[in-house]
Amino acid sequence: MNLETRAPLADTLGVLETAALLRELTAGLIAVDDFDEALSALVRITRDALAGVTWCGFTALRAGEPAGVAASDPRLSGLDDLRYALDTPALSAIRRREMVGAGDLGAEARWPAWTPRAREWGVRGVISAPVDIDDQVIGAINLYAGESDTLTAGHQLTAMLLAEHAGLLLAAVRDRARRAALTVEQDAALLGDGVIGQAVGVVMTQRGCPAEDALDVLRGAAASLSIPLREVAERLVRTVSRPRDN
Repeated sequence: MNLETRAPLADTLGVLETAALLRELTAGLIAVDDFDEALSALVRITRDALAGVTWCGFTALRAGEPAGVAASDPRLSGLDDLRYALDTPALSAIRRREMVGAGDLGAEARWPAWTPRAREWGVRGVISAPVDIDDQVIGAINLYAGESDTLTAGHQLTAMLLAEHAGLLLAAVRDRARRAALTVEQDAALLGDGVIGQAVGVVMTQRGCPAEDALDVLRGAAASLSIPLREVAERLVRTVSRPRDN
């Protein structure tokens, strides 16, 4: 890291401020199932919460390949996108598995292709911290300052805690997305099953509800009766198929 410690700003990035940021991130991402939506919320919340941070970005890799970016200001999204350049603080952080940064890009020589573009867009300081998400996706959270020597040791500590917390939250988002996709596949298979499909049709007719809701009704009945879903479906189909006494 090449950042100076400046007490006034460092003081503003104390325990309470960091805790408030992590709490807001948790509230913002706890129910999100879409990974790109989660990244957008992450960079927006971070940018708004941290004094001295003008912009925030995220660089994601899946199986070692660029897998998307998010930027609090779309105008600067190219700074986080590895498709445009591999010479970036984000990739340095990911490769080294440690935080990197520069308080004054005017005196920085580590990213000769990236730095001139960053300065052209008004970026004067940067911190990039690696984010471990799961066995497929890794990334980096990138904090940008519009003035030199604004990012401090307090920002470094916050970035480190933020990266750890964001990794856990984003892993949960990906897990929920996988579970949701699996549920859709399972529902499609069940609806294509003969007797269960018939039972769903019966519930849809009786309640005037869509197939997904009808399947949930059958699942609820199976859970309350502690019997398999197929048996509930078979009982329902037998009941409605039984001839009525005149």
